[in-house]
Amino acid sequence: MSRRNDLAAMLEAVTGKDSVSTDPARRALFSQDVWAKGETALAVVRPESQEAVAALLPVLAAEGLAAFPRGGGMSYTKGYTPDRPGVVVDLTALNRIIEINADDMYVRVEAGCTWDALYRALKPLGLRTPFWGPLSGLSSTIGGGLSQNNAFFGAGLYGPSVESVLSLTIALADGSLLKTGSAGADGAHPFFRTYGPDLTGLFLSDCGALGFKTEATLRLIPLPEHEAYGSYAFADAASLTKAMSDVGRANLASEVFGFDPGLARVRLKRASLAGDAKAFAKVVTGQGNILKGVAEGAKMALAGRSFVGEADYTLHIVVEGRSKAGVAEDFARVEALALKAGAKTIENTIPKVIRANPFTPLNNMLGPEGERWVPVHGIVRHSDAKACWEAIQAVFAARAEAFAKHGVETGYLVTTLSTTGFLIEPVFLWPEALFALHEEAVEKSWLDRLPRHAANPDATAVVAEARQAVVDVFTRFGGAHFQIGRSYPFAQTRSAPVRALLDSLKAQLDPHNIINPGVLGLETKA
Repeated sequence: MSRRNDLAAMLEAVTGKDSVSTDPARRALFSQDVWAKGETALAVVRPESQEAVAALLPVLAAEGLAAFPRGGGMSYTKGYTPDRPGVVVDLTALNRIIEINADDMYVRVEAGCTWDALYRALKPLGLRTPFWGPLSGLSSTIGGGLSQNNAFFGAGLYGPSVESVLSLTIALADGSLLKTGSAGADGAHPFFRTYGPDLTGLFLSDCGALGFKTEATLRLIPLPEHEAYGSYAFADAASLTKAMSDVGRANLASEVFGFDPGLARVRLKRASLAGDAKAFAKVVTGQGNILKGVAEGAKMALAGRSFVGEADYTLHIVVEGRSKAGVAEDFARVEALALKAGAKTIENTIPKVIRANPFTPLNNMLGPEGERWVPVHGIVRHSDAKACWEAIQAVFAARAEAFAKHGVETGYLVTTLSTTGFLIEPVFLWPEALFALHEEAVEKSWLDRLPRHAANPDATAVVAEARQAVVDVFTRFGGAHFQIGRSYPFAQTRSAPVRALLDSLKAQLDPHNIINPGVLGLETKA
């Protein structure tokens, strides 16, 4: 029997029959993310219980094999791609919603549940988590989101995903399951996060470096009953930045996001007539009553795509709340801030469509001409946002000739995180052959419409160099990052006391260096 078959049999003895795959295509698929291919895993293991995840880890440690945790697989920073012999642990079978506790206002969910599934389960009950998902929430899992941290729905008011967490269950390298927060006592309930030192926070945004999340408890809030939407155009990035920071600091809007002209053009070009029809239908049916829905749909249809000028920087706002009057008052304040910063009002189609279709198929991970797509991002202070964005624009201007030569296009998504963070996300599109991940994640009907590109390593090298230059800009501004993975300079930029503490924690929790080793820049020293 080959080593691979021996390994599969050994792992199945721990995690159950048919839980292990050594199929070459599956191993290759699960060893790549949106940006990079890692070393092909020896096996893909898909445990079906939290206990099986925990039991798996000491077995791998005894064999000297690393364990790489994977959720929905939609990241782009080598957060789970293997860089040494090991197995990928696919956590998507842990997808149960364990408990919705409306009396105590929390929900317990396994790590492999998607944000979309959780939102759909809570909405009929009139409940929601404060942060309720990234744009990729149709596939992205809650465990992956808490390991990587995410922005978007609800983040303008409530901050990123990790700010909504009360408690975690973590599978540790020694085979135990650790519960954090108020659930840290035997038989206790996970309703309160900060009883003693915040051990929950220790395992958030860690990319699985210290242990594998198997369960999370998130806070619940009543589902807001009223919404208002605004869209605005600006002549330049500086005025858009000022408006977004003013709105973010005022803590008035649940989503505050903007596009530069480059990304706006890509988004509008990507949209198909079929997609418009689906969006129209959801806007109509999502407005609460049919007359209002038809009116909103008619306004959207009449506006078409002409509401965005080719040189416009655009801002899009969603305000939500429990009363119509309160939402109207908050929205009026938002609009006043936008207009004061130099905005002109445009049709609010984009925030309406995004709210009506919050979790869509992941077709946006390719460009409108079948190009590869990859972002890079950073989070800075409001006071640094303008200068940081200008520095990134200078990076791109210096590479304009190389971009033109290799067909590289760029754009920006910008958004706010509660009252303190300003996220800048440059994106790149370039002609390049697709990965198996793209073939798996993008709808076949969409893929069939797109042209295919040959392997283009020279263009990809240009993108890689430019991405690193952008990361260097964020580092100069003291920026923070989501989904740190193996791409952002975390450990190497920490102060000596912080690095010493991180190293000691890694060594204590992962003495054999098998828990996603190398992620965050952390390794247990031999």
